[in-house]
Amino acid sequence: MSHTIQFLIRHGYLLLFFWLLAEQAALPLPSIPLLLACGALARAGKMDMRLVLFYGLTACLIADNVWFQLGKRRGTRILRFICRIALEPDSCVRQTENAFVKYGMRSLLVAKFIPGLNAVASPLAGRSGATLGHFLLYDGLGTLLWLASMTGLGYIFSDQLETVADYAMRMGSGLVVLIVGLLAAWLTWKFVQRQRFLHKVAVGRITVEELRHKLDAGENLLIVDLRNPSPDDFNPLQGALPMKVEELSIRHLEIPRDRDLILVCD
Repeated sequence: MSHTIQFLIRHGYLLLFFWLLAEQAALPLPSIPLLLACGALARAGKMDMRLVLFYGLTACLIADNVWFQLGKRRGTRILRFICRIALEPDSCVRQTENAFVKYGMRSLLVAKFIPGLNAVASPLAGRSGATLGHFLLYDGLGTLLWLASMTGLGYIFSDQLETVADYAMRMGSGLVVLIVGLLAAWLTWKFVQRQRFLHKVAVGRITVEELRHKLDAGENLLIVDLRNPSPDDFNPLQGALPMKVEELSIRHLEIPRDRDLILVCD
């Protein structure tokens, strides 16, 4: 453990930069322990808090800007891609889109504190048509708030963290095994969660071509368009009933029970 602390003291800023850059690139890496450690080392005079915030902010803004530009050009496709590499169920797209539609750019102020929203907030901002300057203002403020909160906790509770570090040193190599085991268990759980979701939604699907054949054959169908409205590219299907998922429990009486129901989703 002492070697780890010494390594963090010598290379802490670069480690923080590349670690946060990788995490904001949607890789499943926990950054909070590293930020807590940086805060504790700053109180001990081993690191400069101003440099910690600078390197952390720079890394996050670089990654977030890339996602912002991809969201502006790729839209929903990039959101689904993020959910796949982050091992999040595809439902995270719907949930975070709803949050962004409700709160707009203000959601960037708290996005870093919410894992699901953090993963897709930047491409959602790009997809919404926001200007780069507007995005960087809100994203920068939200990132600074997150960094200051996490490192500040490490600064305030540095004594308690030191006690934890002492226990960790006594565990020796057992600590490494424990950390690797917990990380593997977490990744496995996320993977299983995603696979269960995909298996659940795979039942009862039809393709666009199959739907067209049904319509051409004159089958008695009702199409409910559940796609989330976007200010740029949303056009309800002709003859379909547009509705949000959240409205199903309220507007279900509008749906006839005497015909087959086709739900169109993102």
